[in-house]
Amino acid sequence: MARLARAEQHPATTGTTLVVMVGLGVAFLLFMAFLNVVKSGNLLNDSNLLYAALIFYSGAGTLYLGFGVTGTPSYIRFASLATWAGLLANTGAVAHRWYESGHPPFASIYEMLLSFVWTLAVLTLIAEKKFGVKVIGTITMPVAIVGVVLMQLLRTEVHPLVPALQSTWLHVHVTLAMLAYAACALSFALAMMFLIKDKMKTETFLAATSLFGIATYLGVLTRFEKWGGLSVFLARGVRLFVVIPDLGWLMLLALAAVAAPFALYLAWRKSGNQNFISIANRAVFVSILLQVMVLVFFLLRTRDGSYASLDADGLFSTSLAASPFILSGLVGGIFVSLLYLLLLWRRQDLERMLPSAEELDRITYKTIAIAFPLLTLMIAAGAYWANRTWGSYWSWDPKETWAAITWLVYAGYLHMRVTRGWRGRRAAYFAILGFAIVMFTFFGVTYLLPGLHAYA
Repeated sequence: MARLARAEQHPATTGTTLVVMVGLGVAFLLFMAFLNVVKSGNLLNDSNLLYAALIFYSGAGTLYLGFGVTGTPSYIRFASLATWAGLLANTGAVAHRWYESGHPPFASIYEMLLSFVWTLAVLTLIAEKKFGVKVIGTITMPVAIVGVVLMQLLRTEVHPLVPALQSTWLHVHVTLAMLAYAACALSFALAMMFLIKDKMKTETFLAATSLFGIATYLGVLTRFEKWGGLSVFLARGVRLFVVIPDLGWLMLLALAAVAAPFALYLAWRKSGNQNFISIANRAVFVSILLQVMVLVFFLLRTRDGSYASLDADGLFSTSLAASPFILSGLVGGIFVSLLYLLLLWRRQDLERMLPSAEELDRITYKTIAIAFPLLTLMIAAGAYWANRTWGSYWSWDPKETWAAITWLVYAGYLHMRVTRGWRGRRAAYFAILGFAIVMFTFFGVTYLLPGLHAYA
């Protein structure tokens, strides 16, 4: 009996310890930030408030991860409180930006990210409270953290609106877009939770995690130079590429590390030898360590460096803001790998805290049923605004084209569900694909396929 009592007390003690540690860490970071801003004399601005939001969102993410490692349910409650605190700071940043600029924060990629993260945090708390999906933040908080990190790196200056943006339709169009995109992000998280509850094999998640890492590093290495350098964008009046020596080789090593679990997964599928999966799981842990090293080297090399360019003579200064998508990809790869380890270690605890698979499928459908009309109205408002601004409802601009592709994917989801009765995994795959396209439309098109929406 005494041993049983000690065993029952241990989780509570562990839970209290982690909560206290996270609380002390949050308090320390906030105190240090407060000392820095006191010296500058500028306490309340959207940058400082966003830093506070990042601290709270990171605290929430740590507690969600702590739940995954220990299975202590109380972590979820404190993670929700940290999310609420982050949302309050995020709201202050939105309000300050609105006041400072004189218009809603919709006029640049920085401002749209600000609105997107705020909406995502709101929907996360709604999903936890209304639908009982207590661990939804396990997926949505990493997305919010990556968003806030990107905002810390992007240009934050307030500039007068270009003529094309001086319209009430800007507010209508972007408000609908941010609401729709955040709803799509929530449907993605719900679809992932459904696959867990629907008993999809952990080995399948292993393969998907490895493929995500492979896609990330292959995308980065499209600018790999033959002597081992890595070319990154540099904004200096015109777009240039500067070459960072030796970083490409390190990226290749990381690519091999994230690809190893997938190769072992294929070997397991062919032979049925479970030892391949055991080795693959260890390889995931090793790949995380290597990915962290890559991220550190990238930060050190890219931040305030000076490198030669293949396109022009001389040395050109670099900054992290010049390559936000490489940075977000590296951070995203680490988060996805950590989430896989969470699933590997605590799948039963996660499943116990989730609603039934049928309920998750229904909530995903409801979320997309909300997102789709918002996407439709967004495209309609954008077309009307484009006609007033450029004299044409549709010009096949890259952003317009990919917005239409996004709409078609979600229209396909609803069509197949209503007419063919699609439920379960096929519907979940549609929701995941849709969110991937949303992210490319939101981020990738802005930087990789510039057009009339280049200012966004």
